[in-house]
Amino acid sequence: MKRIYVVGTADTKGEELAFLADAITAAGAIVCRVDVGTRDATIPVDIGAREIADHHPGGRDAVLGGNDRGAAVAAMGIAFARFAQSRNDIAAMIGIGGGGGTSIVTSGMRALPLGLPKIMVSTLASGDTAPYVDVSDIIMMPAVTDMAGLNRISRVVLHNAAQAIVGMATKPAPPPDGKPSIGLTMFGVTTPCVTAIADQLRSRYDCMVFHATGTGGRSMEKLADSGLLSGIVDITTTEVCDLLFGGVLPATDDRFGAIVRTGLPFVGSVGALDVVNFWAPSTIPEHYRDRLFYEHNPNVTLMRTTADECRAIGEWIGTRLARCGGPVHFLIPEKGVSALDIEGGAFFDPEADAVLFDAIERTIKPNSKRRVTRLPLHINDPEFAKAATSAFLDIARQ
Repeated sequence: MKRIYVVGTADTKGEELAFLADAITAAGAIVCRVDVGTRDATIPVDIGAREIADHHPGGRDAVLGGNDRGAAVAAMGIAFARFAQSRNDIAAMIGIGGGGGTSIVTSGMRALPLGLPKIMVSTLASGDTAPYVDVSDIIMMPAVTDMAGLNRISRVVLHNAAQAIVGMATKPAPPPDGKPSIGLTMFGVTTPCVTAIADQLRSRYDCMVFHATGTGGRSMEKLADSGLLSGIVDITTTEVCDLLFGGVLPATDDRFGAIVRTGLPFVGSVGALDVVNFWAPSTIPEHYRDRLFYEHNPNVTLMRTTADECRAIGEWIGTRLARCGGPVHFLIPEKGVSALDIEGGAFFDPEADAVLFDAIERTIKPNSKRRVTRLPLHINDPEFAKAATSAFLDIARQ
């Protein structure tokens, strides 16, 4: 039987945790009270902190065996994320917390699939929530007052949070229209290509286009890991450039990790691998000052990748895709990888592109499941979009 997990630090927020759990029960849902505190709980719970701590890679003592609260909070966050991933009875999760509790609870929430309801009632919810939400669908709800005992405001906030999580858990979204979903990556300089591919695939697939700004790629791969995608058309792999060379829109080191883990049908390309992104010119690191730049707008400055950088980029991508067990078809547009990298364009550099293409083809280790195809086309040529569409439909049938 699935339950709503009500999570908090029962050593310091016991009164609030009990009130929230009782409100959810009164609304007709089944709850599971979970303690992620680092000291003794002040209320009865269903799953205690010691059981959570047992999920830490270093064991319970790595979480509860020391005197450093900051270290204990960080370790409990790791343990709770692993705990959350191990459960199959979570209908929804709601948490309460201040600074430490918010960090712990959202670590577990981020490990849950997208679409599973998640609400975090937090004293930090009105500030910068990016470190807690990341690319998940956590709803951050401001606590308004501090959680230091119940009061007339906190009772209302927690009551409303209880009603919200019960509504989400008991009234799930209707099922999709039956079309399988696929993820596509796009940047401004690859828009014509990706738009054309999506138009050609939309009759068969629910096309989810992600802006390749670091969070876009991570969001797409989170969906893949959550089992919500049936394939990926990763035309715009530019986030790797920023990861390797200090740009402001980077991937993480796990880029392409979901492709390896899931074996989803994957069509990839080299979209915008000529670009490293920085903000306004004043933000560009000093050691790049003599490079070739293009002002995308007053707040975004693009730097052209060199041949040596292209080699590193190609090897990084190829080495990771070589680990894929599922079908992979990587397409190389020999006449340019972005709207800037075209004959007469600001970033046109066939020599650097050739190094990039060779590095990818060499390290991807083509075989019967991993193909690399070179096309005498620019990435935004309509014929390239047709080729990418055809390649995806071909491997999706395998």
